[in-house]
Amino acid sequence: MDKTVLQYDSIITKCREIFTKKMKDYGTAWRILRTSSLTDQIFIKAKRIRNIEETGINKVEESVDSEYIGMINYSLMALIQLEHKFSENENINHNTILDSYDKYFETTKQLMLDKNHDYGEAWRDMRVSSLTDLILMKILRIKQIEDNEGKTLISEGIDANFQDIINYSVFALIKLEEETKESVK
Repeated sequence: MDKTVLQYDSIITKCREIFTKKMKDYGTAWRILRTSSLTDQIFIKAKRIRNIEETGINKVEESVDSEYIGMINYSLMALIQLEHKFSENENINHNTILDSYDKYFETTKQLMLDKNHDYGEAWRDMRVSSLTDLILMKILRIKQIEDNEGKTLISEGIDANFQDIINYSVFALIKLEEETKESVK
């Protein structure tokens, strides 16, 4: 599990760096997006990855890795929006946003550690394509909960599904990184 923590932290650092740089470029313009719009952005990225996995063809310069990073960052934005609500004109201080970003990454990492303990890191024996499918399933669940105005009868809420998307995306990035290292040998 120590290896997983190191790999997870490395990916978190990379995602946060990208998020911070984009916030410097664009500010917090994403704050205008409703959670459902962020869900759709994640859906688009997951569908693109699945299409590339199915066809083996990537015609856009962005890598599959960058799409997983995008899904992580959009999921964190969605968690932040659930806390702060979307706003058409409110510009929250960047440090407040980064504090929320870090808080949600930490709670999501702890969820990963707890699940990895119980499941014995089963994700390491999964295919990246299965992780993509699980992400798509989580997105469809979120869309259904959003269509139900956030109400569930027995299921976990939207936030837990975004956390799972983050963790599955991190796992996919770890696996892709390991596959790249193996192919270089």
